[in-house]
Amino acid sequence: MKLASFHDGSRDGQLAVVSRDLGSACYASGIAATLQQALQDWNFIAPQLQTLSDALNSGHARHAFAFDPALCLAPLPRAFQWALASCAPEESAPPGHAPDGAAPALFLAAGDTLRGPCGPLPALPGALDFEPQLAAIVADAPRAATADQGQDAIRLLALACPLRLREAPWADSCPATAFAPVALTPDELGPAWQAGVARLTLQASLNGRKTGLLDTRRAWPLGQLAAACARTRALTAGSLLGAGPTPAASGHSSIQQRRASGLQAAWLQAGDALHLQARAKDGAPLFGAIDLRLS
Repeated sequence: MKLASFHDGSRDGQLAVVSRDLGSACYASGIAATLQQALQDWNFIAPQLQTLSDALNSGHARHAFAFDPALCLAPLPRAFQWALASCAPEESAPPGHAPDGAAPALFLAAGDTLRGPCGPLPALPGALDFEPQLAAIVADAPRAATADQGQDAIRLLALACPLRLREAPWADSCPATAFAPVALTPDELGPAWQAGVARLTLQASLNGRKTGLLDTRRAWPLGQLAAACARTRALTAGSLLGAGPTPAASGHSSIQQRRASGLQAAWLQAGDALHLQARAKDGAPLFGAIDLRLS
């Protein structure tokens, strides 16, 4: 199923179920007011949301309305924790497999500045790198969870784009993150979801020009990332985990690769427009798009 949080004047928005084709939506009234509420009692609430999703996709949901991503907040507007991998696994590793014994280096970004998919982004002091990536929204997981336990804790997947200040110290370099409007359960990916790895291509365009195709298979497996995050403390339902910078698909240069090679790197400046999306192999929309403009 696919879920979104609509702007209703509150900090956490109003939870809605979205159709598979992103054409319609239906508020989850009477089931859960917010996504955070659903996450905290997932085993009870998720089956009810799934029933509503089935009705919506079959055209039988009452009070359905046209889905408008411009009215959406981030799927989870506030997170207890927003932890990101600071780098990708070694490029030489097979897709979907981190090197033996490797563990991601994590840093915490601001979980109170999770932005929705559309609209202007206030100018920030300096040029901004952007790092499209998949993120996992997780349930409770115990301290010292294994990678399998971490994978079992994944409830939803989201498309995220952390924005980094190029000249800021690493720990303070991510003042904001934009999210596509829809979060989805991993089963929505079908065979493209295996062993905690999503086999998708992220498409990024800056000012109408394609900057590259990014291969999510080469990011950190999300179960392994959850285990790394839970190494010293338990994870709380509503935590967000980012798979880290996504290496480019074959034949395309990532921002990091272009910078290392001395070519001009893409970054956001005042007036720039950024468009990001991920599609299924058959071209179907998944998370909706991120459309930001730096004012």
